[in-house]
Amino acid sequence: MIAAHPGAAAENVLSVENLRIVYNLPRRGVGKHESLTAVNGVSLSVPRGQTVGLVGESGCGKTTLVRAILRLEIATEGRIVLDGEDITQLSNRQMRRRRPKVQVVFQDPYSSLDPRMTVHEIVAEPLRVHRQYSAQRVDELLDSVGISPDVGKRRAATFSGGQQQRIAIARALALRPQLLILDEPVSALDVSIRAQVVNVLAQLQRELQLSYLFIAHDLSVVHHMSQHVAVMYFGKIVESGTREQIFGSPQHPYTKLLLSSIPVPDPDGREARRAVSQGEMPDPMRPPAGCAFRRRCSRAQQVCGEQVPPLEEHGDSGHLAACWFPVHTS
Repeated sequence: MIAAHPGAAAENVLSVENLRIVYNLPRRGVGKHESLTAVNGVSLSVPRGQTVGLVGESGCGKTTLVRAILRLEIATEGRIVLDGEDITQLSNRQMRRRRPKVQVVFQDPYSSLDPRMTVHEIVAEPLRVHRQYSAQRVDELLDSVGISPDVGKRRAATFSGGQQQRIAIARALALRPQLLILDEPVSALDVSIRAQVVNVLAQLQRELQLSYLFIAHDLSVVHHMSQHVAVMYFGKIVESGTREQIFGSPQHPYTKLLLSSIPVPDPDGREARRAVSQGEMPDPMRPPAGCAFRRRCSRAQQVCGEQVPPLEEHGDSGHLAACWFPVHTS
């Protein structure tokens, strides 16, 4: 199940169902508040052993969604089902026993690794917390990401960015999770190093049957890593489908806009004119009526300003888009 497409829970390691996260923010005046909807009715799932790419501009709600999946944010409405169990209302104590099932790798490895600890201590820390420590297990984890266990006494700051990210991946794998959330895991790395880290992730997925929720701005990496893709805009999923559907036949104008930003070789300057982003996302404190993308869309018509388009199937089976005038209807 990707986005709102139904599927058997047993087939998915993660299912997010109609999730809403609303913040009540103070206004001027005693006791006055106004609401901000950061995630608005998102449904998303990650099949076992596969990768779902989640893409969208900064500020679209991706990070808030991830924080909710990790239970660092409390959902206002909806459910989060992890490995068949609804974790939405679990207490912190109950959630602690489930946390090994889902781990996260952050964008900046230097900030996510404690500079006071050795590499061995960094990877061993989650094992110690959950009383599963084994020096042999730490060595195996380091070896699995291409880091020699012999350097375990060194501190992370002495390694390159790519090596630090490998160490972060080893740490994330320590408790044998079923789901890894990869939050821009290669965007801070040089291009040549990105490929190496992506290959490590792909190899680990094959060997350990891991499931990935892969969040990235670099759509070329998403294309390489993901079997399924969900596109998020202004707190909602606006399109989802297989990699081939999204990259080969985008239905939502916003998806087409994102794809047009992918660099392509064009030494002679003969490339067809590419779509250019116009405007910015609306103010979340003043959400517009109808489709949130309409003021940036060349296809918008009167209905787009009056009614919110439903996320429904367009084109091939399982290809969902929230648009009154999808791209295939020229």
